[in-house]
Amino acid sequence: MRKFTTVSAPAIAFGADNVDTDVIIPARYLKALTREGLGAGAFAALRGDPANIFDRGRANGARILVAGANFGCGSSREHAPWALLDFGIEVVIAESFADIFAGNAFKNGLLAVALPAQAIARLMEVAAEGLPITVDLAEQTVSTPYQERWAFPIDPFRKTCLVEGLDEIALTEAQEAAIAAHEARIAAARPWVAGAARA
Repeated sequence: MRKFTTVSAPAIAFGADNVDTDVIIPARYLKALTREGLGAGAFAALRGDPANIFDRGRANGARILVAGANFGCGSSREHAPWALLDFGIEVVIAESFADIFAGNAFKNGLLAVALPAQAIARLMEVAAEGLPITVDLAEQTVSTPYQERWAFPIDPFRKTCLVEGLDEIALTEAQEAAIAAHEARIAAARPWVAGAARA
């Protein structure tokens, strides 16, 4: 997983509430064996309109999506953050998130930022103007070119993982010495277990 740094870019002013994972990535795209290419299916039903905000936003270099309350509700498909990342979105700012989506986003390096409704409304205006929004994970702030700034909460463990680019595999690998020491202790204390494992 790549390390998360400050993102300063135009945003897509979506703003909808209760966006479920089937809207983010329809079920027909879930047959893919890899994450690559899922961005083509992101918001597919809405992108059928040639004037849709998603393709226009991507053409303008948008890396942030501004949405309403309860973003990512519905089924627990991990493909939803995969599709957003493949589409070029690195941050979703919303009033609130479905718990399972927020967990899947974190595990895949997509930052989910929860801000109050008033902040979302203002960010929608800034995004509609095509101006950049800056998300600073180290400082835990979202700011605009108008010197507006909002602080956002994030679990310290999740913040560390995102900043250092640590997914679950990397976290496990970081404990390699402790795991090896534990296995050596088990082999010494219970050789019959170690012998059974080698058989």
